Amino acid sequence: MHRIQPDLSVAIASLVLRNPVIIASGVFGYGQEYNGLVDVHQIGAIITKGISLQPSQGNPPPRIVETPSGMLNAIGLHNIGYERFVQEKLPLLRQCGTTVIVNFYGTTIHEYTELARRLSDCEGVGALEANLSCPNISRGGMSFGTDPRSAARITRALRKATQLPLIIKLTPNAGSIATIARHVADAGADAVSLINTITGMVIDIDTRTPFLGNITGGLSGPAIRPVALRMVWETVQQITIPVIGIGGIMTAADALQFLIAGAQAIQIGTGLFVNPKAPEEIVAGITAYLQKHGYSRIQEIIGSLQIPTHRTYDCDNTIHDT
Repeated sequence: MHRIQPDLSVAIASLVLRNPVIIASGVFGYGQEYNGLVDVHQIGAIITKGISLQPSQGNPPPRIVETPSGMLNAIGLHNIGYERFVQEKLPLLRQCGTTVIVNFYGTTIHEYTELARRLSDCEGVGALEANLSCPNISRGGMSFGTDPRSAARITRALRKATQLPLIIKLTPNAGSIATIARHVADAGADAVSLINTITGMVIDIDTRTPFLGNITGGLSGPAIRPVALRMVWETVQQITIPVIGIGGIMTAADALQFLIAGAQAIQIGTGLFVNPKAPEEIVAGITAYLQKHGYSRIQEIIGSLQIPTHRTYDCDNTIHDT
């Protein structure tokens, strides 16, 4: 029997994606690195490696170490800079066959806004994702993202600098990520993406030195998924703009948890290193789930989490639902 193809499209402000599966910044390079491995025509969007005004060499090696159920990275936002990105990478990205979102960062508000202004004039850029969340650089980035007022201030400045859909990427290494999200939403963000990595470290017991050249790095992978899911759910309760869920998503079942919790879309990061076909498989798995349960649109399951009725017990074990 022929099954009806459900509508997987989702909207991030004025940006409409064919499905909610996005490849996260930092794991896909500038797009060409996965040619022949990932069919991006099947994916909702790709997000570029983080771009800064000037090229950056990132942190000293070693920069990656595997951990149980995940990995630590301390790449430090190594990138080729705005000029080379526009000249060498963007022309190819325009032909990739899916929506291109550019991730960017700065060490000052001026750098952030100047990049947003320049990128807004570039053909082929569907949206911007401002990184306020990297734990592996010494200035800017996360220092803006951990303080609600600073995050709001930079969001207001970015809102004035661009008319493109503006996504603010938030850090879990803050007191309350939902509070930060509320401030950037009020300041004009079109969406928030969360979570980025959780700061951690690994020690080489033979040399008794930190394994990473940066000493600490960002923990990603399945190890952080329950934390990420909780933070996405809490954030959805606080804001009305779309939330894009990130954190240890490896399978369709993982992605569906985030969507049911209220995420409008999800990003695949570390999972791509384990299985380059994961994004396509997740799209297929979400489609199969909707067909199995008789849903015609993905919007029918987004935010559909059912909270069990709270139960209390008397001393005689009589159950009372409230």
